[in-house]
Amino acid sequence: MDLREQLAMDLLGHPYGHLTSQKKSVIDLIADQKPSGVGPLAKLDQRNGWAKLADSVARVGGSWGFIITFVVALAAWVTLNVLLATRAFDPYPFIFLNLVLSMVAALQAPIIMMSQNRQGIIDRAAAEHDYVVNLRAELEIMLLHDKLDALRTDAIGAQLQQLCADVAELKARR
Repeated sequence: MDLREQLAMDLLGHPYGHLTSQKKSVIDLIADQKPSGVGPLAKLDQRNGWAKLADSVARVGGSWGFIITFVVALAAWVTLNVLLATRAFDPYPFIFLNLVLSMVAALQAPIIMMSQNRQGIIDRAAAEHDYVVNLRAELEIMLLHDKLDALRTDAIGAQLQQLCADVAELKARR
């Protein structure tokens, strides 16, 4: 029987051909005695300029520094236009300010959504990698248990043989 087939039957209770691709990859890693590989976060920098821009906009736009700066800028805009009264560049009801805010929201929202979609893909890849690593660890622990059980069985057998030999020797002396 092939090693992969035997591992699949012993550890998972199913033939190798009936396993999912993830479980096959774990059995392959165990059979080949290879490490689980690089996680998806190590591949994070393999992104183009637009993805980096989207991540930067999301990082800045979702920070308290941006929110506080934006609130201060809005308060300054409104205060300046109220104080200038007749010479205000954007008099009440602040139509130009509304236009600027609408444009910022119209541009910032889809860019942040692009970054979130990318992060979701990265999170799913990380979860799948974690699953493979955890499954492999569980299967390796099962293999270790089997090896320990075999060692215990051998040790107990040797002790029983020694005990039987000792008993036979004692009977022979009597």
